[in-house]
Amino acid sequence: MSHWRAIVVAALLATAPALRAGEVPLEARRSGYSFMGPETRAMQDDDTANPGMLFVLDGESLWTKKVGVADKACADCHGDARSSMKGVAARYPAFDKTQGRPVTLDQRINLCRADHQQATPLPYESRDLLALSAFVAHQSRGLAITAGDDPQLKPFVAQGRDLFRQREGQLNLACTNCHDDNFDKRLAGAPITQAQPTGYPLYRLEWQTLGSLERRLRSCMTGVRAQAYDYGSPELVALELYLMSRARGLPMETPAVRP
Repeated sequence: MSHWRAIVVAALLATAPALRAGEVPLEARRSGYSFMGPETRAMQDDDTANPGMLFVLDGESLWTKKVGVADKACADCHGDARSSMKGVAARYPAFDKTQGRPVTLDQRINLCRADHQQATPLPYESRDLLALSAFVAHQSRGLAITAGDDPQLKPFVAQGRDLFRQREGQLNLACTNCHDDNFDKRLAGAPITQAQPTGYPLYRLEWQTLGSLERRLRSCMTGVRAQAYDYGSPELVALELYLMSRARGLPMETPAVRP
């Protein structure tokens, strides 16, 4: 975030009255899609114009590609993703008994690679990992998000909520200051949404590529001049879990398109 934009952020949040205290009420929760202009909506709605669909197609190819010492493909265990993966991404991050903690969809893919394919885990934000995640998540498009229902996730959801409300960085701002208190306003010309993660991994026009929710969270942390958590850190996983749980009931949109 540039110096002038940081000033805009500070001025906006210092002078605008906090009209909405606390979390956005369940009945008022909206996808980021509803905040977008007609051009961005049209790009997302048309699969032939949505650049995120190129990653979905790549993921479809990777789904049937045999890799690793085990020489196995995802399809060898899971079959046709259109049926086996339907609704799966809508419940992630999910609790993993072996790990004793929640894991994201990206982490689940890498755990499967290591445990069942005996292949090297894919780097965070790599095209192949984003493509596989997009392909799997795309199978849930239109289905309601159910993440956070597992009672074992309760303490991790609470951790994510605390992190969402925690002020940090040189600007001393929390996620909630923008996304609960000031949504429907604009920041440097861009709409402030409620941070409902309905379409990840999504195509961001600013990035000119697909990106994960963790990338977006790290970008926000950098924007308030805070030290961003590492990819895959417990803090980012907890934040993702909290955000997905508070979006419960909203439909999946992967791959969404945002400015």
